[in-house]
Amino acid sequence: MFDILLTVISFVLVLGVLVFFHELGHYWVARRNGIIVEEFGFGYPPRALKLFHYDGTDFTLNWLPLGGFARMKGEDAGDMAPGSFNAASRGARAATLIAGPAMNFLLAIVLFAASFMAGSPVPAGSPRIDTAGAAATALGLAAGDVVLAYDGIPIQMSLVDDDSFVMMQQTQVDNSKLLTVLRDDQVIELEAASFDAVWSALRESASTPVLMTQVTGIAEESPAYLAGLLPGDIVYAVDGVNVTLDEPLNVLVSERRGQELMLTVVRDGAWLQIPVTPRVDPPPGQGALGVQIGSVNRMAGMKLLPALWNGVTNTGAYAGIVLQLPVLLLQGQLSAEEAQISGPVGIAQMVGGAMSASIDTGFWFPILRLSAVLSAALAITNLLPLPALDGGRLLFILIEAVRGRRVSPEREGMIHVIGFVFLLGLMLIITVRDLSSAPQTIDWARLMGQ
Repeated sequence: MFDILLTVISFVLVLGVLVFFHELGHYWVARRNGIIVEEFGFGYPPRALKLFHYDGTDFTLNWLPLGGFARMKGEDAGDMAPGSFNAASRGARAATLIAGPAMNFLLAIVLFAASFMAGSPVPAGSPRIDTAGAAATALGLAAGDVVLAYDGIPIQMSLVDDDSFVMMQQTQVDNSKLLTVLRDDQVIELEAASFDAVWSALRESASTPVLMTQVTGIAEESPAYLAGLLPGDIVYAVDGVNVTLDEPLNVLVSERRGQELMLTVVRDGAWLQIPVTPRVDPPPGQGALGVQIGSVNRMAGMKLLPALWNGVTNTGAYAGIVLQLPVLLLQGQLSAEEAQISGPVGIAQMVGGAMSASIDTGFWFPILRLSAVLSAALAITNLLPLPALDGGRLLFILIEAVRGRRVSPEREGMIHVIGFVFLLGLMLIITVRDLSSAPQTIDWARLMGQ
């Protein structure tokens, strides 16, 4: 019951914020262009009460808590009176329509940036000391040691060569002042005064990240499946050779196709030796072992300016992906399931899962990142040239510019009504599919390395 309530509240809050900013963009630009906004509603009708009247606009509070709306004079009718939407110039109408999606793009940039600043997952690995500095030697560390943890907190270094990321320290597990180290395939413990002393020793030393490759999936009846590998296993070595960026798992395995090899893996803190024989001629898409692999992630924060730049690039990249989807779907290169086309139910499930993950892990990353993606998606969707959407109205303005005269507002309004009914029908079909399929979830904990 609590999960359902959390999902509903999270969905209403996230969708409400995205829609509110969309309508706020319409309101602000419409007023700048002399278009009368008859009502700006907080939430959707039915109306609960009128809050106040300002500059020709009634500000109202409505019962359905789904963002808001800006109702412009003459937007959906043949009203050509001064101050109406239809009486405004082409440029004013186009700017007003673009303002909603533009506000969602801006919000997406801010939310992406916030997700980076609050902490986002970056690929990481445990440092294997190649050359020990004086501080490392003083702690008892030597070349070849793999530093695993201090006070129960994993010690990991970023694989991303980017100074804008700052690795985030996890909550202390115990207060033993012990440094856990792998030496000659044996786990030993050394004493260290503080976390800072350990990191100072590592910064002085030359290190290579290991324990950086995680099994995320296993094909049935594959060599990995038969050998007993499990999702979540972290691969440390192949026949005693460490898996590193220079010698990745796929390369080490490919060199040994058809012959038995020994994988050293870590599973829930236990070190295991697992013999397995990679296939010489595996089925398409499976690989020699039949495993899917991913990085081992750790949370890292980012400063304001690089976070804002990453917000811009991530919003642009996501917009590009969304624009490619219709082409890929029409070409049959992507199915609707693979594209994860979702209606309100599917989106609510994802938002609820993200909020639950944020509460469980203490990181805002899941809900901030998903909200950023949804805001960018809302912007792109509203720009599509479909009736009833901002993009559909922009299409009529483009036709007007080409023809030199506009389509009658009555006819345009009728087309938008028909388009709206079509969109409602499509939404209903997608919703039925969402209800009949498995809940759409993201494994945020694994993604964040928690």
